[in-house]
Amino acid sequence: MSAKGNRRIVHVTLDEKTVIRRKPEVEHERAVAIFDLLEDNEFFPCDHADCGPYHLHLSIEDNRLVFDVRRDDDSGLDKITLPVTGFRSIVRDYFLICESYYQAIKRSTPSQIEAIDMGRRGLHNEGSEMLRERLAGKVEMDLQTARRLFTLICVLHIRG
Repeated sequence: MSAKGNRRIVHVTLDEKTVIRRKPEVEHERAVAIFDLLEDNEFFPCDHADCGPYHLHLSIEDNRLVFDVRRDDDSGLDKITLPVTGFRSIVRDYFLICESYYQAIKRSTPSQIEAIDMGRRGLHNEGSEMLRERLAGKVEMDLQTARRLFTLICVLHIRG
């Protein structure tokens, strides 16, 4: 397998111990993010760049975002944690604008929907860049991978 083929996620699991019934739109976003992530991503822990492809288990534990990176055989490789507090504000704002977007789809003009969607994409990009910055030196990933992981981080923030 090529170096790029080894520097990717081939399996992702979300720790959904506290899963609540989510809106269909959220479930769809989660499913699409996982599908797209597995189809095309570039991801590797800096200290273990040649140990892929990787399994990734995402969770939130004790106010920490946990990236449990595992080998292809699911044996442990690296556990990277980030404080959740840095993401709370942007995730909250992203949820608010997503709710506005879903409501706009039902009753707004195409130009209003487009304006809200631009704001939604802007916040999503901001969260994705924040993720890449916080993981710099620990994990390397491309922007599309960061975008999909940010979507999954948002899903993890939905608690019962």
